[in-house]
Amino acid sequence: MNKWQPGASLNTLHRRAVMLSSIREFFKQRSVLEVEVPVLGRSTVTDLNINSIATSSEGAQGYLQTSPEYFMKRLLASGSGDIYSMGKAFRDGEIGVKHNPEFTMLEWYRCGWDDHQLMSEVAELMKLLLAGEDGTTCDVIKMSYADCFFDSLGFDPHSADLRDLQLLAAKLASDSWLDETRANCLDLIFSIQIETQLPLGVAIIYDFPECQAALAQMGQNSVGQTISRRFEAFLNGVEIANGYLELIDANEQALRFERDTEARKCLDRPTLGVDQNLLAALNSGIPACAGVAIGLDRLLMGILGVDSIDQALAFSWLRC
Repeated sequence: MNKWQPGASLNTLHRRAVMLSSIREFFKQRSVLEVEVPVLGRSTVTDLNINSIATSSEGAQGYLQTSPEYFMKRLLASGSGDIYSMGKAFRDGEIGVKHNPEFTMLEWYRCGWDDHQLMSEVAELMKLLLAGEDGTTCDVIKMSYADCFFDSLGFDPHSADLRDLQLLAAKLASDSWLDETRANCLDLIFSIQIETQLPLGVAIIYDFPECQAALAQMGQNSVGQTISRRFEAFLNGVEIANGYLELIDANEQALRFERDTEARKCLDRPTLGVDQNLLAALNSGIPACAGVAIGLDRLLMGILGVDSIDQALAFSWLRC
């Protein structure tokens, strides 16, 4: 590898520019406002599965933002209406063929919408961006999380016994999974057994388990089970999007932050200060909304049919 050279070809850079321009036109036609928010903030996410990159400015602790979410929700609470952001996000410890510590994220929020309405808009955007020169485009399917498990593994993930999930996770990985949480076991099983069997094109999976709610509201599925109103979109088996019917209850959000903090302590991971500005925004009143984030570098990989994120970026971390 000649590290001074870009990983992406000139054709890829042109394709990226066209993709970004098409996204902006898509939202312009729908009167969704583009906003720019900080990539350096004083707070960060408490999610166990996301590692932030810490930095400082004039002695003040800060973090490169893992997404624009918290700042965008403060704008929503201030009356912005429908908004989108397209810019850089950062996550530590994520380097590989599908990961780069610096990446481009598209995130948007629709006021008054639910998760299923937003799934439909995600499908529309995907069909636009994946359309061929002859006008043909990709297939988009929707499946519930439970149906994915029934079809591939023959059991219900929402009611499955934790021990059975741990045993299956250990069989797929190692005995260390015999003591893992329900959320982590399901995540491993899904990534190994489900993602690899998803059909080509775009697959949108919804009604995630209660234990994987993150920042989503809770609900009930068609058989009365408690689920999180969360969805993910996959392109040719690769996750590209994560969306929610957004949690807007400040008290519930504070409780989830507390649970994250306690879990971090139990695992001897750094504890992170809670974003009080976000809680204040939720307390002031945030409109009912649905939001989604898309990793544009991974999306471009799917559009181009390349198998390494290095080929979708001018300069990945490997070339910096």
